[in-house]
Amino acid sequence: MADIIQLLPDHVANQIAAGEVVQRPASVVKELLENAIDAGASTIKLIVKDAGKTLIQVIDDGKGMSVTDARLSFERHATSKIRTADDLFQLHTKGFRGEALASIAAIAHVELKTKQEQDDVGTTIVIEGSNVASQEVVVTPKGTSISVKNLFFNIPARRNFLKSNTVELRHVIDEFHRVALAHPNISFVLFNNGSESFNLPISNYRQRIVNIFGNKTNEKLVPVEENTEVLKISGFVGKPEFAKKTRGEQYFFVNNRFIKSAYLNHAIASAFDGLLKSGTHPSYFLNLEVDPQTIDINIHPTKTEIKFDDEHTLYALLRSAVKHSLGQFNIAPVLDFERNPNLDTPYDYKSSETRTPKVEVDSSFNPFQEETKSRATTTYKKEPAASWENLYVGLESKGTKTHQDFSEVHFESEESTPSIFDDEKQIEQANTTYQLHNKYIVSTIKSGMLVIDQHRAHQRILYEELLKNMTIKEAVSQQLLFPLQLHFSTQEITIVKQLKDDLENTGFVFSNFNDESLEITGVPISVPESEVSIILEQLISDVENEVPDSNFSATDLLAKSMSKSLAIKTGQSLQKDEQEHLVNKLFACKEPNISPTNRSTFITLSVDELDKKFL
Repeated sequence: MADIIQLLPDHVANQIAAGEVVQRPASVVKELLENAIDAGASTIKLIVKDAGKTLIQVIDDGKGMSVTDARLSFERHATSKIRTADDLFQLHTKGFRGEALASIAAIAHVELKTKQEQDDVGTTIVIEGSNVASQEVVVTPKGTSISVKNLFFNIPARRNFLKSNTVELRHVIDEFHRVALAHPNISFVLFNNGSESFNLPISNYRQRIVNIFGNKTNEKLVPVEENTEVLKISGFVGKPEFAKKTRGEQYFFVNNRFIKSAYLNHAIASAFDGLLKSGTHPSYFLNLEVDPQTIDINIHPTKTEIKFDDEHTLYALLRSAVKHSLGQFNIAPVLDFERNPNLDTPYDYKSSETRTPKVEVDSSFNPFQEETKSRATTTYKKEPAASWENLYVGLESKGTKTHQDFSEVHFESEESTPSIFDDEKQIEQANTTYQLHNKYIVSTIKSGMLVIDQHRAHQRILYEELLKNMTIKEAVSQQLLFPLQLHFSTQEITIVKQLKDDLENTGFVFSNFNDESLEITGVPISVPESEVSIILEQLISDVENEVPDSNFSATDLLAKSMSKSLAIKTGQSLQKDEQEHLVNKLFACKEPNISPTNRSTFITLSVDELDKKFL
């Protein structure tokens, strides 16, 4: 039998490796930014076009590469950080696999320009799909500039799996934030489609957070500091009152490397136990420094998940440090945090004996007697009160009597009409709906029983109403007495601006837009003022993640998001008339069977099905 196992060609092997390293444009951004940091750059520029699908360019002022290094950097498993296997457990740098540039070059058009400080000229290399198109000498400043164009040009199937520009740009910005937050000692600039989105100067950690998420963030931060032999913790957590419905502003950095850890996230959540509203998540920006030998980074292709030797100790230390900071800065409630010093006992009375106060009461005092009463302290004479008849002087009229006899009182009542139904049927008709566990509405129908999910049903009702208002542009708005000022990040403000027209069609009225805030003077009638910020936060999150899918229009997405935020929640008690109104409105909808997210709004149980339960 002929041999069937063979070695893969290099370009195929590189494309397979690229499947692990490069999942979307944000993956390329992460690799290139980390290479620039390892090169010792003090200023890094990131330029993207069409969310990175057309162009990703990273320019740094690092040490650059020689001609040989520039050519070798595109070979598989070529790296300057690893010499022996033991080095994998002493990692202090970012890129160490030696696959990044080779994988990127296999699926894109790559142009590299680099020069070392001592050299007069630099090197430029152009690679297209793992094939070196040219290598020449070029005049370029010190450092490295690498451009990645037309990502996945030779793998159309992978390109088709990419989301819309809005979603892909959000992933790019997320990676940019993660790298920038981990290195406040480096200046970062981000250009998107020719316009400057972020310009982050060299600063301390707190200022870097404020520069990224807006000036309003400064008042939300509580510092966390803890030094032990095992772990060093530094950074900030957000105050509980600023917790959000989404998990956006949650960052863990281990040895200046961003990681995701559900276990450590639970430690933060337990530290905030009792301080957060239901369904909200705290913000945190925490740097953890541990011995590199106690962690294993190389367990995940994207290196965002790492393994700790002693997770339980880290959990306890992290939870304790956050809880201590919340208590130290009077964030956690204590018994005596609003003590009034005026209620303290004066020093002069501390040694004196307590005496029970005596109250003297004149038991013979009668305020309705007209004679003068003498008391121990004062003497007064009660003025004779006018007789009660004097109050009605002047109200007499001719033909009426002064005194009326109220011994008999007659009330005028409506004539009662006998019902053609008996009492039992009246009771049955009055109780057409019941609420079960403040979640379901149960109603009787001819064939059996109807069980409605109140949250999903209300979503369907609101969704069709909002969609109608946005289509015919006849929404009714209620004016606010005082304008509502809301603060968001620059990226979030951009999303709200894109949705401004559709939001105004639902009833929102915007009076002012700034880089980090917006002002609302009117809201839809069905929206309480306290819910506006929650609705917009949820809407921004849905747009960034493109829930439910990219195939839907912005108007449809907006209607779905707002109906989800405004709908009656599970656990809310409803009166009888509210239950009946909800049922009637649901079956007046065009598609009452499903919610906007394609889930069933009700089920029916026939009498036959119920009978079978008792067999």
